[in-house]
Parts: sequence; structure tokens; C-alpha cells
Amino acid sequence: MNLSKINISRLLLLAVFGILGFTACKEDEMVYEQTRLFRPVLNEELFSEANTIIVNMGNLRQAVSYTLEVSRDTFKTVDYLIETDTAYVVVDKNLVGEDLFWNTLYQVRATARAADAQYDSKASDLGNVRTQRFPSIINDPSTYDVIDIAARVTWVKAGAAVTSTKVFAGDDLKLTTPLMPEQPVEGDLAETVVTGLEPDTQYQIAIYSDDVLRGWAAYTTLPADIDPNAPGVIDVRENTSLSAVADAVATAPDGATILVKKGMTYDLPSEALDKSITIRAAYGFGADKAKLYTTGNWNIAAGAQIDHIRFVDLELRGADYTGDYVFNPNASGIRVGELLFDNCEIGTFRGILRIRGTVEIDQYIIRNSMVDSIGGYGLLTTDTDPKPSDPTARVNNILFENSTFNKIQGGITSRNNSNSVTIESCTFANFPATGGLLLRYRGGEGNNNVTQGVKIYNSVFGHGWDEAGADIYSIRGIEGLETTVFDVINVFSTADFSFASGPIPGFPIGNYSKGQNDLWVNPNANDFNFKDGGFSGKYTTGDPRWRVKL
Repeated sequence: MNLSKINISRLLLLAVFGILGFTACKEDEMVYEQTRLFRPVLNEELFSEANTIIVNMGNLRQAVSYTLEVSRDTFKTVDYLIETDTAYVVVDKNLVGEDLFWNTLYQVRATARAADAQYDSKASDLGNVRTQRFPSIINDPSTYDVIDIAARVTWVKAGAAVTSTKVFAGDDLKLTTPLMPEQPVEGDLAETVVTGLEPDTQYQIAIYSDDVLRGWAAYTTLPADIDPNAPGVIDVRENTSLSAVADAVATAPDGATILVKKGMTYDLPSEALDKSITIRAAYGFGADKAKLYTTGNWNIAAGAQIDHIRFVDLELRGADYTGDYVFNPNASGIRVGELLFDNCEIGTFRGILRIRGTVEIDQYIIRNSMVDSIGGYGLLTTDTDPKPSDPTARVNNILFENSTFNKIQGGITSRNNSNSVTIESCTFANFPATGGLLLRYRGGEGNNNVTQGVKIYNSVFGHGWDEAGADIYSIRGIEGLETTVFDVINVFSTADFSFASGPIPGFPIGNYSKGQNDLWVNPNANDFNFKDGGFSGKYTTGDPRWRVKL
């Protein structure tokens, strides 16, 4: 009886395993429901050769063909609709029936096609690509080759002499309709100035040898220059005295603009300032800025209530980066609404701004500027301890934007709170000095924070300034700032960047895997063009003047 029971149990188990085995076999034979194809992806970035575009996509095994769309206005319209059975496509005249435009930004997207159209992929944006410049003897214009009503055009002397220039609208890509009579070029020259342009306008200027086109380039004129005869403008361009700026400031009304000449050197005023003032260079060709030079610093008068102090398109240079400043006031009752450096070169100072006593600056802005060779007082130092009844020295809002900072011993040092610190689209190298502090808020509890937070966006950081040549590059990040909120977005640092202490919350360490000398062409010479073409932030991070342009 027991034997029978055992046999029955074995038979039941065999039956169960048989059913499971049959089920498993059926699962192996299941046919999965067909789904939409994956979107196409690139094997390598879009690139151009001459005025052709190369699209190298990964080959999708189940795709029977691909549809490419090529646009110049982000697909508001489509220039070319291309059906192809290959994943590698050269977009040229042979394919689309006409030449693509030279030096023009195109967008490309692709769709993978299945044998049954219901399974086609969704469109995949493959990115932007610019065709190359027409082979030409004309030089790309520099920023200092364009003013508001004229442009300097230069070229390499080769072959027949250039005899004339023609001006076309910025969107006349086939150069069909000149906007004005051609302007002759007399003699075998390598440059000319094209006049009669309108401010703040995009043009294309072409050069010719008789009727033969030798090349063209895009120019965008500047907004209208300041009128030297306007009320409140003091024009010192014809005054060659070193004291011309200081003399003009001394007699200027509140809110005046001092108009200086590019390429000239002037003394930075030293008499304590008690009024709003703007010092700016008039437009002109050439790379040399108007220079304000000091062996000391400028001061601000006690009790002064100043709406703004603005430096525009200037070089500000100290004689000694262990002792000079742009401003170094030590007085009571001072308030400045805005201190602005715009499109300036600033260097060889112990510090740009050092304030003591009871000095309040509401907006401190460095924009579109190059800052180099700054000593231990750095970009900003407020240097008086706060007292319960005395707000002392403080800077409320700090903005560094579209600027480059190199070889700087100190960052921001404050003994009082700020409202905000924003770093947007900046490049930093050799900053601060090895062991130095980037953000030092040292006023003690209640006086050591940025109350509305610190924002660091779209910027790139190399290593600290190793002045001793010991290959020690680490810096200190922050002091104080215990309750400050940090917002860090699209920021890169090189592999040789590190915090010895006080790391900034959310700051990426070494998310670029090589050193700063691998990333940039020549940091020691202030050449921050990207050397590494594979850097993923080359289009979107750092000072825009160095970014790779599409």
C-alpha cells in the first residue's frame, strides 16, 4: 500500500514538471509584439567639409530607410527633405540639386523608416552644423574692426589686387543685391574702411578683384555711439595730457560721461569722488583700449551718495599688484548704487575694490571683461568688522558675467552679508592662489552669509594659482556661508582642480577629465580658446568670447 502511494506521488510530480516544461517551451516560442523603431543617433558629431554636411548615424538593423530634414530656421521651414537607404549621408549639390550656402548654420533631424510605416521612429534632432567659409583671402573681422557706422575690412595679399568692396544685407546669402554703390580700393592694399553703414545692423561685405569675387565676411555694426555734443558729455579725445580724465572729472556735473580716445593713456583720478560718473571710450578701430593707469588708487568722499560709477571699454592698470587698487575708500556715510566694469581689461592691482569704514555698494558688476594679475585683496574685499549699530562696509549684490579671470590670488572676501552673488558664463584659471579662498564671508554669526543665495551658472574652472611652481593647485572653497543656498548649473572644473577644504555644495570636481592646459590653448597668455575639441561644454560654458561658435 505504501508503495502504491509513493508511485502515485511520483506520477503527480512528473505530470506537474511536464506541464511546466511544456509551458517553458511555449514561452521560448513566443512572438513579441512589434514596436516603434528607436530614434536615429549619431556615430560622430555633425561636421562639414567646404559647403557640404556629413551625417554619420548608427545603422538601425530593422530600418529600411531614413528621412533627413535640413533647415536653417530650426524647422520653421525645411530646405531639404532627403530619403536615403544608408545611415551615412553627404548633403551636397549631387544629393539636393544645388549648392548649400557657405558659412551658414544648418539644423538636421532624422526619422528611421520601418517596412510598415506605423513602426517608423519619431524624429530625432541631430543638432547644428555650420558649413565652412568660402575659400577666401578675406580675414574674419575682430570686435575692434567694427564701429557703429563703418567697418574695417582686411585681407591677405595674394594674387590679383583687390579693387573694390560691396555691401550686402546680412540675409542676402547669394550676394545678389548690393545695398550701396561699390567702394573702390586704390592701390595694392591689404585693408580698407567701408563707410555709410547703419548702427546695430547685420551686413555682409565682399571684396573683388575687378569682377572676380575674392571672398566675403559677416559684420554687425555696434549700436550708435554716444553723441560727443550731447548734454552731460565731456569729450577729452583731443586732450593728450595724462591728467585729462582727472581734470574732466573734477569739473564734471553729477551724472556726466567722460569720453576718451582708444589707444590713449590717462592717469586714474585720485581726488575723492563725490558724484556719479561714467568714463568710456569712444568707438574706434584697433585693439588698444584707452588706459587708466595708477600708482595708488581712487577714493570716494566721505558722505557721498552716488548713483553710479561706470567704466566702459577701458583698460585699468595698476603699477604694482602688491599695493594698488581701483578703489580703496576708507570713510563714513558712503553709498554707491552701482559700480560697473563693462568690456574692460583690469589688472596688476592688489585688489580691484577694497572698502572700509561705512561704505555700502548696492550693485557691483564685472561684465564682458578680462581680469588678470590681481593680488591678495582679489576681486572684492570689505575690510571692516560689523558692529551692532553700524552696518560698516558691505556690497549687497555681486554679478560677474561673460568674463575671464586669470592669475588672481583672492576671490570675494566680506566681513558682512551680501544679498546675492551670481557668476554667469565665466572662465576661471589660476584662481584663487593655492590655498586661497574663493568665497570668504568672515563676519561671524549673522554677518557671514549671502541671504538670497549664490548662483554659479555655465562657467568653467581651472586649477588654483601655483605661484611657487610646486605643482600644488588645490584651493579652499568657502568660509562662513553656513545658511547660504548654492545653485550650481552647467559648471565644469578640470581634473587638476580640487578643494583642500570648504567645498562648495553641489560644485562638480573634475567633471572634465583632463587638466587646464589640455582644455585651453594657452592659459598663461590669456588664450582660453578651447584646445580640446571633445570638451562637451565647448558651446555652452565659460566666457562666450572663447566658446566654439556654431
